[in-house]
Amino acid sequence: MAPVIEEVGENRVRLTVDVPAHDVHHAVEHAASDLASAAKIPGFRKGKVPIQVLLARVGKERLYSEAVESHIGNWFWNAAATTRVRPIESPQYEYELPASDRVNWSFSATFAVQPKPELPDWTQLEVGAVEPDVPRELVDEELAELQAMVAELAPVEDRAAQPGDVVIVDLVEDGTGQAQRDYVVELGVGRLVPEIEEALVGLGVGDSRELEFQRTDGSNRKVSATAKQIRQRILPPLDDEVARSVSEFDTIEELRADVEARLREQLVDQLEGRFRVDVIEALVDATDVNAAGPLVEARTRELLRGLVGSLERRGIDPAAYLSVTGESAEQLEQRLREQAASSVARELVLEAAADKLGVDVTDDEIKTLIREQAEQAGDDPDQAVEEVFAGGAVESLRQDLRLRAALDRVAAEVKRIPAELAAAREKLWTPEKEKKPAETKLWTPGSKESA
Repeated sequence: MAPVIEEVGENRVRLTVDVPAHDVHHAVEHAASDLASAAKIPGFRKGKVPIQVLLARVGKERLYSEAVESHIGNWFWNAAATTRVRPIESPQYEYELPASDRVNWSFSATFAVQPKPELPDWTQLEVGAVEPDVPRELVDEELAELQAMVAELAPVEDRAAQPGDVVIVDLVEDGTGQAQRDYVVELGVGRLVPEIEEALVGLGVGDSRELEFQRTDGSNRKVSATAKQIRQRILPPLDDEVARSVSEFDTIEELRADVEARLREQLVDQLEGRFRVDVIEALVDATDVNAAGPLVEARTRELLRGLVGSLERRGIDPAAYLSVTGESAEQLEQRLREQAASSVARELVLEAAADKLGVDVTDDEIKTLIREQAEQAGDDPDQAVEEVFAGGAVESLRQDLRLRAALDRVAAEVKRIPAELAAAREKLWTPEKEKKPAETKLWTPGSKESA
């Protein structure tokens, strides 16, 4: 059964959560394993105590208490996520211990929730929007790349290699004699380590040069590079013939128009994404919202774990990162907490907008999206749907789609004004800009609870 929410006061609710028998059984088994690992019972090694002996020694009440206390936090937060309630304090639990680990069980949790923000009339909000303008230079760069595709490579005999040339070289490693023969290098595109490219510039046909560079593992490598051939690109005129060679168009004007249209489409997408970000920021600024509580703290921990994981994948020690950035661990945590509070504030405002608009996302809409994404990735659409719904991620996806739909509506209904006008107005002083930012209350979860 879905968790049941009951309002018990202003911004306070009681959440009743049903726990399936198999989850109760798992919790009891886990608690028994932990107690057995710590128990010292004559005749048995730690961790090898049969559950019947353990029950006789510690008692059923202690075992079941340990099982509930170690798992109730996760059960609560999972239920809170599916109901979209926003706790701002540690919940007070009410329950009786399970009679057995083979039957369903339930408990209730009472807690204060994040007050629902009162939204302004967003149709009166003015948000700056940049008009798409594709610079001619950008179109010229795209056409130059297409032009280079049909360029002729002409041999060079009377000068040394320079950036833009294509050089055919032999690279022979000192000491081992290992060689890469007839290696083709286009100078200036950055496909080789800088030391090799720099050494090849200035070489004539038949010339050799000794060079040394560092491998990715930190060791040094010495090679001898010999230029065997040098070829330069001879670009054809940027005309209709080039257009027919590199595209389905007959004229260079048609090709230019297509390149400009494609770049404009990309720019429109980028600017629309930026506009949507500005819309939600404007709505948050116009709303009296105070992001606080365990969700902010949980989001802070997520950001911190993500940062540490990213650093470790790149082989960077977190302490070295702090040294380079000049931040202390406390300053980093505070910065991430501010980011987390901003993220939660955006979610609260969009959720209030979704409620006000009556936005709902059906299972069929979720299935359609999953199938579309699976088909694009080349996966089995039906299997993808089954995995998402069976894995418990469907409610999180439903919430994401709901907030996205709410932002679609809000972004379509605010007043778009020129970005220059919005920037000018931002510089003007108004009394509301003097309001102090809302304080984010800190919340420290218990050791057996997680957000």
